[in-house]
Amino acid sequence: MDDLDQHLLARLRENARAPVAELARALGLSRTTVQSRLARLERSGVIAGYSVKLSEAETSRQIHAYVMLTVEPKQAVAVISALRRLPGVRALQSVSGPFDMIAAVEAPSVSEMDAVIDEIGALNGVERTNSSIVLSTKFDR
Repeated sequence: MDDLDQHLLARLRENARAPVAELARALGLSRTTVQSRLARLERSGVIAGYSVKLSEAETSRQIHAYVMLTVEPKQAVAVISALRRLPGVRALQSVSGPFDMIAAVEAPSVSEMDAVIDEIGALNGVERTNSSIVLSTKFDR
């Protein structure tokens, strides 16, 4: 990947549905060049897919939290599998530091968020949790 690919990916992060012609104009490239680069990035697995980004108005209707988890030894696979089945868990990351994983969680209300956090804490293999409710998002790329 070169600098042009990085710039192309940055544009796609802003708007994954941007027309190729618009991307080409923004990058100062021909439409064919941008199409070729996109195809190559897709074939090589750099671009694994495209997704929907909800509007701020829609996401503001949800309560968002980060739940830090400490997992009992040798229980990570079971915990990951259980968390994958919880619809409120939007992402799960393995991290270094005092916690083993961080789950990004969303729920439509505070009471439902409380229930999801309790459900996570009750999973077999979860030793303890520490939650932080998101108050606002300053930017999201």
